[in-house]
Amino acid sequence: MQAPTPATHEGATAPAPGGGTGGLPQFDLAMWPGQMAWLLIVFVVVLAVMSRIIVPRIGGTISEREGKIEGDVAEAWRLKREAEAQAAAVAAETAQARAHAQRVAAEARAKAQAEVAAKLGAEETKLAEEASVAEARIAKARDAAMANVAAIASETAGAIVGKLTGRTATAAELTTAAKGA
Repeated sequence: MQAPTPATHEGATAPAPGGGTGGLPQFDLAMWPGQMAWLLIVFVVVLAVMSRIIVPRIGGTISEREGKIEGDVAEAWRLKREAEAQAAAVAAETAQARAHAQRVAAEARAKAQAEVAAKLGAEETKLAEEASVAEARIAKARDAAMANVAAIASETAGAIVGKLTGRTATAAELTTAAKGA
C-alpha cells in the first residue's frame, strides 16, 4: 500500500515533522507568552545598553563637536579681525608710500624743469650771441655789396645812356644820378 501524501490545497494542513500542527510559530498563540518574555528581556537589555553606553557616548561626541565648532568659529572671527587690522595697516602703508612717491616725483619733475630751463637759457644766450655775430657779418657783407652796387649801377647807367643816346655820360653825371635814385 502507498503512503498518504500531504495535501497541497489551500486551507489543508500537512502534518509537521515531529508531530506539531505546522504553520509559523509567531502566529501560534500557545507560544506567545515565551516570545513576549524574550522580547521584554531583549528590549530591557537593548534599552540599558543604549541608555548607559551608546547615548552618553553620542551625546559626548555631539557636545565635543559643538564645542569644537564654537571654538573654530571664535578662532575664525579672531583671524578675520586680525586680517582686517593687517589690511588696514597695509592700506595705510600703501597710502604713505604713494604720497612719498608722488612727493619724490614732484621734486624730480621740478628739478628736471629747472635743469631744462637753465639749459634753455644757456642755449638762448648762445644763440643770441651767434645771431649778433651773424647780423654783424651780414651788415658788413651788405655794406660791401652796397659799395659794389653803386659802382655797378654807375657802369650800368653809363652803358644804358651810351646805348640810348649814343653819347658817354661823365662820372659826375653818373654819381649824381645814382645818389638821386
